[in-house]
Amino acid sequence: MAGLLGRAQADSFLLSRDGEMVCEWHAPGVDRSDPHLVFSISKSITALVAGILEDRGILNVSTPVGDLVPETKGSAYADASVRDLLDMRISLDFDESYLSEQDYARYRRAMLWNPATGDGSEEKGLLALLGSLGKADGPHGGDHAYLSPNSDMLGIVLERATGTRFTDLCSDLLWQPLGASADALITVDNRGAPRTAGGISLCPHDLLALGQMLLDGGKAGGNQIISRRWIDDMRTNGDPGAWARGTQAEFLKTGRYRSNWYQLGGGSNAFLAAGIHGQFLYCDPDTNTVITCTASQHEPQNDALDQDMLALFANLAKPT
Repeated sequence: MAGLLGRAQADSFLLSRDGEMVCEWHAPGVDRSDPHLVFSISKSITALVAGILEDRGILNVSTPVGDLVPETKGSAYADASVRDLLDMRISLDFDESYLSEQDYARYRRAMLWNPATGDGSEEKGLLALLGSLGKADGPHGGDHAYLSPNSDMLGIVLERATGTRFTDLCSDLLWQPLGASADALITVDNRGAPRTAGGISLCPHDLLALGQMLLDGGKAGGNQIISRRWIDDMRTNGDPGAWARGTQAEFLKTGRYRSNWYQLGGGSNAFLAAGIHGQFLYCDPDTNTVITCTASQHEPQNDALDQDMLALFANLAKPT
């Protein structure tokens, strides 16, 4: 295992079973309290906030995005539903190539992650970029197409549905009831729009606690944070056909995707959140096992290494 964590350029690795810590490892120079950017695990956290709002009757996931965010008029998002955002079934003309100098570089500049080019486009912010994206071929609700802008739009939708900034929503509805040990942080653009697709940094122990909360039916510290109904829907729904025909089918051969969470499928009840550069939260309800791994991999994506890590998680989560 040590050799694989080294290859994965892991920073922290935690494993708990039945809520008790079994393994805690940190790379040299990494303090256990250090916050770590978890990239697209942010999508899964944002979906939990959406689920809590849905439970409370504040958010209807069948609502068209354009009804909540009028600035999307004329864009791909105007007639998409919130459910389409959550399940990555948006017809969107966007190239999710992390090292591209085209779509993805423009996207990163809008969120202030890439240096400005001097043409002034970055000053318009994230929402302006999202509102400029057109539809791809085909309707919404088709095959799974993993595109990060969808989850940034989700964060804006949550703010518009509630009139509350995402940071306050996440703090009040999730982080404080969870009993998190430390503040989480989030990237915002120059207008304060939250980078809910990939900008959250947090303590790995709090990520572990979040996974345990989901295995405990949405409860933590005596608080019912999110409903068992929502968790069951996330775990058991998701269209396997849409996944198999989609853009991430090689990541999980028998997988599904629902509410910004992955399900392994193929006879496994495990589900997970994942982010580029080696971030994982793996939850196995059959053995009440939670695994977190944060990393600083040089490459955004390494398919072979991801498969090795998933195999490690599955092996460690087996019954003893």
